Amino acid sequence: MFNVIVRDTYDEVSSEAFKVMKEVVRKKNAVLGLATGSSPIGLYKKMIADHHSEGTSYKEIRTWNLDEYTGIPHTHDQSYYTFMHENLFNHIDIPEENTHVPCGEGDDLEQNCRDYEKSMEDVIVDIQVLGIGSDGHIAFNEPGTPFDSLTHIMDLTEQTRQDNARFFDNDIDQVPTHAITMGLASIMRARKIVLIATGANKADAVYGMIHGPITTDCPASILQAHPDVTVVLDPAAAAKL
Repeated sequence: MFNVIVRDTYDEVSSEAFKVMKEVVRKKNAVLGLATGSSPIGLYKKMIADHHSEGTSYKEIRTWNLDEYTGIPHTHDQSYYTFMHENLFNHIDIPEENTHVPCGEGDDLEQNCRDYEKSMEDVIVDIQVLGIGSDGHIAFNEPGTPFDSLTHIMDLTEQTRQDNARFFDNDIDQVPTHAITMGLASIMRARKIVLIATGANKADAVYGMIHGPITTDCPASILQAHPDVTVVLDPAAAAKL
């Protein structure tokens, strides 16, 4: 079930997403599923501001991130480990041991996937933050990913790598070709989902997610089967609804 909210500016979109998040983080022992990319940065800024102004504590909160590139160290300036620390973790009082980001390094990435999935086996995510790719992917679950997928290694499509090249000096050759990602079944276990999308390049994907058939051609369409999804959009992303 979708609750669709449209707001005029990115700041207003972020504020609406924060309203959903705030209800969860004020509960003790909340478990947050977190995303990277440009979409949730405004939400994270509002979480940081609330922590400093209202004293909202993250000491008992645990987080699991959706994905991580393979083939670059976690110290790389474009790793999602680095992203999360720069954009959230370093600015709130969450213990490092309470944060979880997939490991894209080492000789056995398949084992890393199994270990990450196992780390969540006794956990129910209270709220999962998502963005959406222009091709309808969520996390790094590209078109064609099975709906029953768990944490796995994903070959990144040319479109995804082009979309992410802006973070790598607009040089697609620097963009990793693979990532470890939570699977679609992993994501669907969350109690609540908030998805943020802005920009005209997301309009087709948003339409497919909400009004299209449930198909692996648009991985986000599986969210039609989830009972509690809030989608926060700007007018450009909502233009085809």
